[in-house]
Amino acid sequence: MTILFTGASSFTGCWFVKELAAAGHEVVMTFRRQVPDYNGLRRSRVESLRDTGRAVHGCSFGDERFLELIKQQPSWDILCHHAAEVTDYRSPDFDVAGALHDNTRNVRQVLEALAARGCRTVLLTGSVFEGGEGAGSEGLPAFSPYGVSKELTARVFAYYTRALQMGLGKFVIPNPFGPYEEPRFTAYLIRSWYEGKKATVNTPDYVRDNIHVSLLAKAYTDFAARLAAPGSQKLNPSGYIESQGRFAQRVAEEMRWRLELPCELELKTQTEFTEPRIRVNTDPPDAQRLGWDEARAWDQIAEFYQSVVWVSR
Repeated sequence: MTILFTGASSFTGCWFVKELAAAGHEVVMTFRRQVPDYNGLRRSRVESLRDTGRAVHGCSFGDERFLELIKQQPSWDILCHHAAEVTDYRSPDFDVAGALHDNTRNVRQVLEALAARGCRTVLLTGSVFEGGEGAGSEGLPAFSPYGVSKELTARVFAYYTRALQMGLGKFVIPNPFGPYEEPRFTAYLIRSWYEGKKATVNTPDYVRDNIHVSLLAKAYTDFAARLAAPGSQKLNPSGYIESQGRFAQRVAEEMRWRLELPCELELKTQTEFTEPRIRVNTDPPDAQRLGWDEARAWDQIAEFYQSVVWVSR
């Protein structure tokens, strides 16, 4: 397939593009910035994609250059819209309206231009933290204003793809982890152990869905290949469904002998529950069919952290 992909500089986007290219697809990636304007892990991800597909820099979803790029290509098979506004995504002051605008800028013109070049399918990335996604407790509310922006983005795309008789697939992401991830929970654990500290888990009782990014990328590539227009489909791939305390223990067990570190943990007694206690995805991938190796995925994580000066660069 010939794929127009947005959001390749993100943690998951980088992995998705590599897996799509490995499957033999032609991937055209758009980036908002030029390579020198990225830094840290994001810069490393962008540079790692240098020979993966065609990169178009200084191009944001829906802007004039994006529309011109669509028109320059004789044909397209699928739009993989993975880019989303995530600045301060944890903040209660996250700009929902601004994010929705950026995520859907000129969406009708974009889809019309793609349809004119044979594209009949859109693959949109969603989040398990949107309202109504996945399974869990407290009635499945949106976790945050960011979750609201993702939910509204999906509704806008559903409207316009239906109006233009295009197929819409939604790929819902839970909690991915692996090489090149932002310095979040797994990175915090491993950094603590490298510094000779006991890693503290303050919220061990939340039940979450942590998935290897390499498995997620294989599930994404398989789903993209199976999408067909008209109509819509959705996939909610799941990984390790367990408490955050148990997941931390799992990481420690896998990293202890690989990194040759004690990987000690302290699980605090959780007294505050500002987020839903349980939020998980519902579709376990068939790892064997996808050709995914769990042990190799853990090896890749260890190798990544052994190779960097530190993940917070």
